Order: sequence, then C-alpha cells, then structure tokens
Amino acid sequence: MRRFSFFAFRALCAVCAVLVPCLVLVLMGYLFRRGLPVLGPELLFGRADPLDAVLGRVPVWDGLWPACVGTFWLVVLTVLLAVFPGVGCGIYLSELASPRQKRIIGAAVDMLAGMPSIVMGLFGFMLILLLRRTVLPDANTGLLLAAGCLALLVLPVLAASAREAMAAVPASLRLAAAACGFSRAQALFHLFLPAAARGILGGVVLAVGRAAEDTAVILFTGVVANAGLPAGLLGKFEALSFDIYYISSQYQDQQELLRGFGAATLLLVLSCLILAAARCLERGFRKKWQGKA
Repeated sequence: MRRFSFFAFRALCAVCAVLVPCLVLVLMGYLFRRGLPVLGPELLFGRADPLDAVLGRVPVWDGLWPACVGTFWLVVLTVLLAVFPGVGCGIYLSELASPRQKRIIGAAVDMLAGMPSIVMGLFGFMLILLLRRTVLPDANTGLLLAAGCLALLVLPVLAASAREAMAAVPASLRLAAAACGFSRAQALFHLFLPAAARGILGGVVLAVGRAAEDTAVILFTGVVANAGLPAGLLGKFEALSFDIYYISSQYQDQQELLRGFGAATLLLVLSCLILAAARCLERGFRKKWQGKA
C-alpha cells in the first residue's frame, strides 16, 4: 500500500510538471497567433511617419510608440530609485548586520515582498492627497510618483538577490581574503562584490521585468490613455501594461482588439528577453564562481 501511494504521488507530480509548461505554451501560442500578424510600424506609429514620431516632431495618437517610451522611462526611473537601497540592503544583511538586525530587517523585507501591488498604488495616491492638504497644493500624480511606488515594489527582489549572491560567494574566497590579511572593507569591495556581481545584476534584470509588467501600481499614480510622450517627471504618461488593460476593457471593434493583442505580444517578448538575460547572468555567475552549469 505504501509503495502504491508513492507511485501515485510520483505520477501526480509528473502530471503537474508536464501540465505547467503545456499551459504556458498554450497561452503563449494563442497570444502570438493573435498578436504577431499585427506587429509592424503601423502598430507603433499609427498614421504618423516613424522618423518624425521617434524624433518627437509629430504626436502619435493611434499607435503604441508613446506607451513604449513611457514604459522605458518608467523602468529607468524605477531602477535608479531602487537599485542602490535594494542592493545595499541585501549586502548589509549578508555581510554587516548582526543576527538581531538580520531578523528585524529581514522580516521587514519579507513583509514588503508580500505587499500587494495595488496597495503600493493606493499608497502613492494617498501620498498625493496628503501633500495637497499640507505643503503642496498643486501636487499631482505623474511619472516620478509611479516610479517611486514601483521602486518600493521591487526593493525586496533586489535585496533578496543581493543577499543570496553574497551568501553564494565561495568559502574558499573568504578564507583566501583572511589569509592575505585583507580588511573587511577590502575583502568586500575587491573580492566579494566582484564575485557576486553577476548574481546581483541578475536580480536587477528581474526587477526591471517586474517594473515593466506591473499595472496596478501605475493605475493610481499617473498613467493615462492617450497622454502622448511623457512631458516630464511630473507629467502623465502611457505604459504598455496599462494600454493592454485599457484596450481590452474599452475596445470598440476587432481592429482595436487586435491592437491590444499586439501590445500584449510586445510586452511578452520584452519580458521573455529580460528573463532570458537574467537566466544567462545567473548561469554565468554560478559557472564562474561555483563551478556549476
């Protein structure tokens, strides 16, 4: 009976293992089948001339180019705001914190990681309301606020990846640093950080993917439809993830629906490229410093 239960459990696990990639392939296949035929200059630029649109000479109101530019600047600002505190937190937890500090800070990072993204968006919106009632009557949602809320969302990813990358530094390297008489700072900056650089960079790439894909946060913090190119850090903006949500809920005809599938395909391709880059960085890190493929 016990042996039969083991084989039944093993068969169930095998079915689950096959089911997950099959579902992913079905979803991606359906999306590519609907989205790939509409990919092209017209999807990005609409009726505008591509060169004039890229140079900002003419506005694009019926294409995805403003959403692509808005997504790019949103991700760049998010990374600029989140990389230093996130990576610094991970390094501190791994190398410098006391056991008590590790418990307290680690618990805070875990709580932040479990925070729903919609709560981050509501936090940003309430922050604007608070500023309006106190010191900045003209405060409004915009690109900078959305990037700040997304930075809070990806901080746990950066902290966890940096902590794991530092913890994975080979013990032989730590012993060699001690044997050579390196100080703690010298060992950290000249040995441990270069050894963990690929793992940390892989976490940064994953954070970039999370920032590019999330919709709930930016929904309350400045994204709008048909905003055009971002006018500045405090201006409204468009994003691919929000365009997909907006088109799917407001489309009037088949052509608009196909435009939504095209936007989803663009975002999926971008996400796949980001995840592939993260995987390559992780494998390179393991191969170089741990001898693992």
